[in-house]
Amino acid sequence: MNPARPWPGLNRAGLNRAGLNRTGLNRAGLNRTGLAIAAATVAMLAGCAHKPPRPGPSPTGAHYTIGYPFEGGGEWHYPRAFGAYDQTGLAAVIPPGHEAATTDGEAFHQSGLMAQSPVLPLPSLVTLTNLVNGRSLTVRVNDRGPATPGRIIAVTRAVASRLGFPASGVVEIRVKLLESRSSALQSALGAGPHLTPAPVAGVEASALPPPPGAAGSAGTTRPTNAPVTAAAPPTVAGPSGIVHTTTPDPGPLYVEIGGFGSGSDARNTLYRLEGLPGGVVPQSSEGRTLYAVKLGPYHSVAAADAALRAVLARGVPDPEITVH
Repeated sequence: MNPARPWPGLNRAGLNRAGLNRTGLNRAGLNRTGLAIAAATVAMLAGCAHKPPRPGPSPTGAHYTIGYPFEGGGEWHYPRAFGAYDQTGLAAVIPPGHEAATTDGEAFHQSGLMAQSPVLPLPSLVTLTNLVNGRSLTVRVNDRGPATPGRIIAVTRAVASRLGFPASGVVEIRVKLLESRSSALQSALGAGPHLTPAPVAGVEASALPPPPGAAGSAGTTRPTNAPVTAAAPPTVAGPSGIVHTTTPDPGPLYVEIGGFGSGSDARNTLYRLEGLPGGVVPQSSEGRTLYAVKLGPYHSVAAADAALRAVLARGVPDPEITVH
């Protein structure tokens, strides 16, 4: 992955046809020239909603990749391998105009059950749960993104439709890595060491003489070249497309800055964020107790986004929006 282009094909342009209503334009008193211009604008925006992929690398087939740390929108992201990953936050929809290929070399389709993650190894399989309506679905993470700060995943239009995303395209989400299935998938694509069986050479072995009184004689055993059958790569089931429904679990939003080794370090950071409501909370991570600054609660996406921008503006790195 090229660190200078961490999100192949991402487009920050937002398209909105709100207000381009022919009836509304007439009531506003626009003349025929104004109507013609407005109609052309509508046609242009309608075309943008289905514009073809931007030029870029062609799909080469899936390959395992992690990539390098990268910055986007004021946030740094650190892709790495995870033994476990179970996070809540906000999800977005991948905008139109994506390049033909994903970061790991697959063909990108808005109709596919695909997603972007800023940190997970590619490809990975995850279960996404819409915390507002309880719908869950398994998807394949095969791309880097999203570009918007405060979003932990972005999905295709097909995934957003199945999970019932709102019109805004942003929803509270839970992302849970399917560790064993992801590991098998990545191993099949070259992740980790692969052991090759040693070839069977033509070694001559001398037989021991028979014990006294036993029939038979000592001799030389002819070499055997038994064929070695290579193990077939594991078959990994992809996303089934089946939507499951669980109990909805929405909650208020928070902005967290985690990973502090001591409570005093976390409190010093909280002092830098004076004026934002919050406190210091302990967190367990791989058997260790770490500390996080937790700001909130916020009861709208807009409020949480504003708090995240305020944290970044004060020079505090790595804030995340979480649920609950």
